[in-house]
Amino acid sequence: MTDSLDNLRARINQFVHERDWAQFHSPKNLSMAMIVEAGEIVEHFQWMTEAESRNLDAEKKAQVGQELSDTFVYLLRIAEVCGIDLIDSANKKIDLNAKKYPIEKAKGSNAKYTEYQLDNASE
Repeated sequence: MTDSLDNLRARINQFVHERDWAQFHSPKNLSMAMIVEAGEIVEHFQWMTEAESRNLDAEKKAQVGQELSDTFVYLLRIAEVCGIDLIDSANKKIDLNAKKYPIEKAKGSNAKYTEYQLDNASE
């Protein structure tokens, strides 16, 4: 059953172990493979309009889902190999982003946080 991140990680680890693939799973190799898969996600959206990209038909959604899954599996393997707790790391990153993008400055804006720092420097 893959209803949790821990169960999915265990299933992926077993899959890798049974095939003796850990020898190939260096952080460098896994990160390169993940970027290749991320590029395959982009391919599906490359020539779509914004509206088309938000309204995928069932076949296209399944194809994008396959590429997202490949990318996610590689991400989990990189974290596993590097000993990184993704849930903890993601929570810390959200906390950091909350400081970098305070609601009163970021709400409804796509400006990068460095623009806020420039605003603060002139205050």
